[in-house]
Amino acid sequence: MQALIPYIVVVFIYLAVAADYWRGAKTPNNTYSLNLHSAMIALGLVVHSWLLYQNIFKDAFNLSLFNALSAIFWLTVLIYWLADLTHKLNSLQAFVLPPAAIFALMPAFGIDDHFLPANESALFLTHITIALLAYSLFTFAALHALLMAIAERSLHNKPTIIKLPSFPPLMIMERLLFRVIGLGFALLTITEISGILFSEQIFSKPMQLNHKTIFSIASWFIYGWLLFGRYQYGWRGVKAIRWTLSGFALLLLAYVGSKFVLEVLLHR
Repeated sequence: MQALIPYIVVVFIYLAVAADYWRGAKTPNNTYSLNLHSAMIALGLVVHSWLLYQNIFKDAFNLSLFNALSAIFWLTVLIYWLADLTHKLNSLQAFVLPPAAIFALMPAFGIDDHFLPANESALFLTHITIALLAYSLFTFAALHALLMAIAERSLHNKPTIIKLPSFPPLMIMERLLFRVIGLGFALLTITEISGILFSEQIFSKPMQLNHKTIFSIASWFIYGWLLFGRYQYGWRGVKAIRWTLSGFALLLLAYVGSKFVLEVLLHR
């Protein structure tokens, strides 16, 4: 039970901030609560990072499915926290923090570990780090796109399942979305190139054209096409949201789907 306490602390912080946002979002001049939220999220990130160190790095490099998801959502919350300092994206808490709480808790109940050799090359560790950061940026972009979809429907007085009390200006949200996608696309490009060119050094085997590779490359094409459409044709609004979510769905199939099948269903 004592080992669960840090997990419970992280879950409590993330959920408490999200719940307090809903409670106080309609209060005018709620600057004190928003500053407190930022401080609490920072504390949650610190405790969450300590858990990641204990689970992934302390004894051996353990990149199991649950540890990887926890790391991705730690990075996603960190990206949100940094973006919120300048863009005031408080309503995004409703999308980022609840799933982050769930995935932060999952390693406590993880059954299968996935230990990697301690003598892995610096190229392998760099590849993994860049890939996780790219996935985190696209996770943030997908959640941000969902927020934009709700804001678009609210703006046109259309019914929505989730009703948020406030939204940042859509133009600001749109600019941030494409900045995040642009950076994520650059990191995903590095990940794909390093995986193709250095497959034997990274994975100790030649590159294989499996479903993970196909879905990952397809996602890269979708995000590349979205960025091209944005700067060439000015794509925005619903079209940008749909392409963003489509690319993210393929990334989920490429990485999370393959690890879920191998580790949870096949126990490899």
